[in-house]
Amino acid sequence: MVTIKNYHLRENKDGKQFVALELQGDVELVQSMETGRFYATARRCSISSTFDEETAKKVIGTSMPGKFVRQECDSYDFAIPESGEVIKLAHRWEYQPEEMPVDKP
Repeated sequence: MVTIKNYHLRENKDGKQFVALELQGDVELVQSMETGRFYATARRCSISSTFDEETAKKVIGTSMPGKFVRQECDSYDFAIPESGEVIKLAHRWEYQPEEMPVDKP
């Protein structure tokens, strides 16, 4: 399950504004490769929507079936909010809805 935690106003390449929903998964414990200490985190991603701001506010807190899948990408620096540690990542997380059952004839 993932939960809609927030929304953000963004602009597309043409300058048109749209609403992106911030999704968050369950809490996970991850071990730092540098310090060996564990920290709590949750996978997050954002997805675009066709909602207006008022609708986006109303759906915050809604849970949806699905999961996050790892997607490889160009490497980038990421600062862990809890510790300030900067790490290099070469992946991002994308939302994948639960597979819908296929009706058999």
